[in-house]
Amino acid sequence: MSQLSRLISILTLLKSKRLLTASELAKKFDVSIRTVYRDIRKLEEAGVPVTTIEGRGYSLMEGYSVAPVQFTEKQANALITAEHLINQSKDASFIKDFNEALTKIKSVFRTSIQEKSELLQSKIHIFNPTYENISSNALSEIQLAITNFNFIEINYCKANDTNVSFRKIEPCAMYSTQHKWILIAWCHLRQEYRSFRVDRIQHFKILQEKFEDRKFNLLTYFQSCPYREK
Repeated sequence: MSQLSRLISILTLLKSKRLLTASELAKKFDVSIRTVYRDIRKLEEAGVPVTTIEGRGYSLMEGYSVAPVQFTEKQANALITAEHLINQSKDASFIKDFNEALTKIKSVFRTSIQEKSELLQSKIHIFNPTYENISSNALSEIQLAITNFNFIEINYCKANDTNVSFRKIEPCAMYSTQHKWILIAWCHLRQEYRSFRVDRIQHFKILQEKFEDRKFNLLTYFQSCPYREK
């Protein structure tokens, strides 16, 4: 990879990620850390406001904008394919937010890429033989609660149970399996981590009240506690 191509790639990465270390960049581009230092200086000399956070890495100054990137045909095809997969989700809020984001992304496609992506759009279909007609409209709000550490109050109905329970929870993480989104949260009723199917949350309220980060680790959770709906 030429230095110019690498500089453009580093700039794109800096724009897409809050913080990058020299070691991450060196590994990504298979260069030495000294080369990364030189690349960062080149960007700074070109007027790019790279902020160095001592002992942590590099980031871009807040509000700095980069000229629209150009997508290759394969990259555009990957987005179109992802659109079909996401549209299989049973959460209306997630589908809506993704499609709005994709519309913005498509706006920077070259005309030739746009035409081919529209052609591919009509030539992909995804079958779901294990269809279950249960939907939700909470995913996008719950994701915000996870990253902003907001408590959530939910009314929850377990499978094969007509009783609805009220829970106050600390949302920690999510995963998807068989087209269903699972929320892992600290449940104040049970005083432990519990798993909740998002499509079985009958009502929810995001509270302004914040909880303290418990440093939840998804991999550690899976290793110690297999999925059980609660």
